[in-house]
Amino acid sequence: MPDAVVIGAGPNGLVAANLLADAGWSVEVLEAQSEPGGAVRSDREVHPDYVNDLGSSFYPLAAASPVLAALDLHVEGLRWSHAPRVLAHPLPDGRCAVLDRDRDRTAAAMDAFAPGDGAAWHHLCRIWDRIGPDLLGALFTPFPPVRSAARLAARLRGAGGLRLARTMLLPVRQLGEEEFSGDAGRLLLAGNALHADLAPEAAGSGGFGWLMTMLGQTHGFPVPVGGAGALTASLVRRLRRRGGALRCGERVVEVVVRAGRAVAVRTARGECVPAGRAVLADVSVPSLYGDLVDPRHLPGRLVQDLRRFQWDFATFKVDWALGKPVPWTAGEASSAGTVHVADGVDALTRFAAQIAMGQVPDRPFALFGQMTTADPSRSPAGTESAWAYTHVPQRVRGDAGADGITGVWNPREQEAMADRMERQVERFAPGFRSRIRARRILAPPTLQALDSNLRGGAINGGTASLHQQLVFRPLPGTGRPETPVKGLFLASAGAHPGGGVHGAPGANAARAALRKLSPSVVLSLAQRALTPRSRNDDPRQGRR
Repeated sequence: MPDAVVIGAGPNGLVAANLLADAGWSVEVLEAQSEPGGAVRSDREVHPDYVNDLGSSFYPLAAASPVLAALDLHVEGLRWSHAPRVLAHPLPDGRCAVLDRDRDRTAAAMDAFAPGDGAAWHHLCRIWDRIGPDLLGALFTPFPPVRSAARLAARLRGAGGLRLARTMLLPVRQLGEEEFSGDAGRLLLAGNALHADLAPEAAGSGGFGWLMTMLGQTHGFPVPVGGAGALTASLVRRLRRRGGALRCGERVVEVVVRAGRAVAVRTARGECVPAGRAVLADVSVPSLYGDLVDPRHLPGRLVQDLRRFQWDFATFKVDWALGKPVPWTAGEASSAGTVHVADGVDALTRFAAQIAMGQVPDRPFALFGQMTTADPSRSPAGTESAWAYTHVPQRVRGDAGADGITGVWNPREQEAMADRMERQVERFAPGFRSRIRARRILAPPTLQALDSNLRGGAINGGTASLHQQLVFRPLPGTGRPETPVKGLFLASAGAHPGGGVHGAPGANAARAALRKLSPSVVLSLAQRALTPRSRNDDPRQGRR
């Protein structure tokens, strides 16, 4: 009998399993898909000469995560690479906002839009220098993050206190207009806020946009050499070297509860897998509380609150094998790993408003990844492995475009939406479509079939809006990994701190499960987490 059963071999599940194995627990991970990784996988199915990532690709949160740093994944062969520039946001007139790991270069690019904006950028960077480490400490530890929060509060007082708190709660449109005279800084902040489901007018979108931009400025947007699957492979190798077991093709359909405690899980094949100490669930919140656990084991209030759980936007993604690099009109975009494709902040507002109304956007905001630019191993020299994703409503009520997309996502609608995205890219890179050798469409139901946690392609495990964060994540009063069932812990992005590949939900769940261990074991784990990481494991030191 294993001490712990982990449901799901996504990054959070694998992080949780590794930490439990480090503590001496026997661990068995059960994954529904035929291979591990969840949304962190890659393959050569678009074209045999090209490596394409199925889900996530760039990892600023992984680069900043003390959880992943403590696992020493470089020992398992994980290497990181960077594009020459972190991010670009080209405009139709040929101008381009640029985020570089050198803040002076970023500032100089902003001054080219509006003199003085470079100094405004340095001001935001100095705020990050003062509070960034403690902010990340608060982000990556269980809620409430008492120690990190205390240090952060002290830093906030020195950095402006209530005024800074107000700044972080601003909508990103307002923050950009207060801080910058020109478009560059506003575009970088607003585009990064929409990496989540935060519209330019949403409260707190300014803080999130600033956080993501500062992570890019400080750590870059690194990629695993050889594909996203390399990150998953390193976690699996580490787990197996520590005696952990992983079984794929094993879909869990029930958490077995006896006398108020999780004691086993049952698979779709009818196998009962006992858990001696704990069950950790790297599954979505609706799946855990709506499918795996019988409602009679849950408080009535939680079951009622589950009806109000809000998913983040659905996602539509296209992968390409390009015969040549993307011919951006704005040359600076050619050297960026990530490119934001939209006419400006007003276009981002329009895009988010259409989704809020249930309409498929007519000019979709595309997050575009140039993977060979970031990692030359992804495709032959002179070519580009690329992708773009955009957001669409979870429930489609209409099409703002002319294609009559209804949200059934049959082959006709998938092809129409992919063509719409390509036309949007073509506006900023004339000739783009002529360079396509092959493409793959990952519509919302396709993404969900690849990873059941991605409901309709929702990539953050639930909305990032303020009403479903901190003590409200995933439901009011459930801001920690513990659940109402003893020995059952939520280890997915549905838990605090939410989406992104950083391992914190899995680590928080593992620490909660280990809480009753002897003080000596807990101290050993704490010391490991605080051990400085090797330079070789620092994603910021990848090749350019």
